[in-house]
Amino acid sequence: MRRIGILTSGGDAPGMNAAIRAAVRHALGKGLEVIGIRRGYAGLLAGEMRALTRAEVANIIQRGGTVLGTSRCEEFLDAKGRARAAAVLQGAGIEGLIVVGGEGTFHGATLLAAEQGVCVAGVPGTIDNDVYGTDFTIGFDTAINTALEAIDRIRDTAASHERLFLVEVMGRTSGDIALGVGVAGGAEDVLIPEIPTDLIALGHELRFLFITSAARVHQVDRLPEGTVHSTHGPLHGAEPPRVSFTVKRTEAVKCVRCWQRRPDVGSDPNHPQICSRCVTNVDGPGETRQYA
Repeated sequence: MRRIGILTSGGDAPGMNAAIRAAVRHALGKGLEVIGIRRGYAGLLAGEMRALTRAEVANIIQRGGTVLGTSRCEEFLDAKGRARAAAVLQGAGIEGLIVVGGEGTFHGATLLAAEQGVCVAGVPGTIDNDVYGTDFTIGFDTAINTALEAIDRIRDTAASHERLFLVEVMGRTSGDIALGVGVAGGAEDVLIPEIPTDLIALGHELRFLFITSAARVHQVDRLPEGTVHSTHGPLHGAEPPRVSFTVKRTEAVKCVRCWQRRPDVGSDPNHPQICSRCVTNVDGPGETRQYA
């Protein structure tokens, strides 16, 4: 084997350029010629290639995205498209192919190797962490830390407004980012597509935590991108039930009327956020407040 190709496909991920640089310089050190293929499988079918040298991959390790470009290629999903890709590789004298990408990229590479006999090596590069056989894909750790930085700032706004925030992170059909960020960031609940979500039970739990916790202003929930299905239908667009609570306070909590922390807040079940002193000033006997 004297000439190999390298491409990046699917969604870009932090660290892809570092993977390109490492592969190119290692191959050059072994006496191989490396051909960079632009725009993933779409560029492969279009014959968009150029030789990569040590100078070509210098000073790219600190850059985000991928210097080779990436795209999604519907044509490669068809066996005829993969056969044409193998013919392009053969015509360019490329004897082996390195692919950097996620689950979809690896699926295409596996079919290319099985159907056309192309020698393929895969480098797992995706923030979704959905590639079988590796604990952490390239870009996953950066995605976790980037989301945590954003949530640290969101907490300040949540504390200022005394609200519960629902944060959506990326991950497609994989809940790894949501789970990692939820554990590291101290979320009250984490919704992931691998586990069905009971929206009714979730609503009860969150309302109870929000009403009874003195630290309710710091609560944050996380879920991955896309619709999270549950036993009660999809999360997006679902109308949450309205529930009344009878709450017994065990610590001093701020009254929403006098803004003082008092141990008797919620002593009247009809007014779970008001202290007993302010309850006597509530207009209308027997008033019951519901929380949406």
